[in-house]
Amino acid sequence: MNAIARGSVRGAMSSGAVCVWVLLGVLALSGCRGGPEMVSAPITGYNHTSAAINRFAVNGASGPNLGPYLGGGAEVCCGVLPRTWSPRVKVVVEWQTDPDPHASATWTERQYSDAWRKRMREKKQNYLNHKAVVEVPKYGKKVCALQVNFLNCDQVKVSTTCFIPEHPNYPDKAYFEVKEADECPVS
Repeated sequence: MNAIARGSVRGAMSSGAVCVWVLLGVLALSGCRGGPEMVSAPITGYNHTSAAINRFAVNGASGPNLGPYLGGGAEVCCGVLPRTWSPRVKVVVEWQTDPDPHASATWTERQYSDAWRKRMREKKQNYLNHKAVVEVPKYGKKVCALQVNFLNCDQVKVSTTCFIPEHPNYPDKAYFEVKEADECPVS
């Protein structure tokens, strides 16, 4: 093969590689868009409980972890909802809780030592996994975020509001006023 032919093959391979990378980039971006019938929204959460939310997901799209009584500080892209709301719109929320998030603060083992790691493995045995199918309240053409509120007794509420809790029109203010129950009803 002469030098010109080798250069053409090398050029064709470079162009092909560029096309593959461009195609992958377009697919990655369209993955967050959801298609013409769907709308995407960042996911954020509010934890109204004393347990830590180690991780959570809405229809498989992950949200940020949340310490006890914390939230709203981070958003993760993206959850997807139908562009047009209907009463059938629901999401599946899955989450894991650490019912005793501050336990390790009292441990005498040196952090990340073998003894500490062993104790952490034992602690993780008490993590709880949850799953709920949650109705999504009516939304209009604009969906700003999927806000997930983790409430007492493993209840979850979702909203699509464009407001933050400090705004006077924020629809979920009552969640911030609920006191944690000493005991949850058995279902």
